[in-house]
Amino acid sequence: MTEPLLEALRLKKAFDGLAAVDDVSLTIAERELVGIIGANGAGKTTFVNIVTGYLKPDSGQVRFRGGDITRLTPREITRLGIVRSFQVAQLFPDLTVLDNALIALAVAARTEGSFFRPLKRYELVEQVFGLLRGFAIDAYAAHKTAALPQGVRKLLDIAMAMSGRPRLVLLDEPTSGVSKDEKFLLMDRLLEALVQSGASVLFIEHDMELVERYAQRLIAFNEGRVIADGAPAAVLADPQVRAFVGGAPGKQPQGERPTSDALA
Repeated sequence: MTEPLLEALRLKKAFDGLAAVDDVSLTIAERELVGIIGANGAGKTTFVNIVTGYLKPDSGQVRFRGGDITRLTPREITRLGIVRSFQVAQLFPDLTVLDNALIALAVAARTEGSFFRPLKRYELVEQVFGLLRGFAIDAYAAHKTAALPQGVRKLLDIAMAMSGRPRLVLLDEPTSGVSKDEKFLLMDRLLEALVQSGASVLFIEHDMELVERYAQRLIAFNEGRVIADGAPAAVLADPQVRAFVGGAPGKQPQGERPTSDALA
């Protein structure tokens, strides 16, 4: 039997006595595309924060490629091959797309620029343009990130994360802030690039249209627990899951904010 890429074993995490993650066990395989759904406060982001080292579990273990990463720092976990995006893109707003990506590439390679060895040199610029082309945003290379459409900012943020060639990518609401008309274009560009890289992808999403269209497997959280795990159609038909998604394709859980702005 092939060893899973990621394995969570009986993870528990509570805040002020309330369980945010409650005895969660699951695995992610190589090259798998997995969606995570659940109402607000279901434990989805807390789980991702534990996997990426931003939170430590009260008990349980996280294993990656057979090794225990439970107590490692986020930087150590990133260097092993796990990266994540946040709902708000983590960029340098006053720098260009090219400069943002060059910095990410240098950090991933653990190199430092100097007065005698500039960061913006031919071989690195060529690598960056190849990375940007993979996400179809190379035309924005000279633009400052503060002026970019929201969808392009999202793509740049994830492109920068991919500069280290990770094995597992975790996305927290990749379409948040993007208009309804542009969400499919964003996901098409994003997932095409990630799948071609060979990475496994785990994405949190509240939009059931996106989940149904893109996830190969779906995991549903409720009150800190996994209540369903399997093929998207089967999970979305589960009575417990239908209780919080309303049983309607494309419907978002109550309390989610409307989207705005465009990919452009």
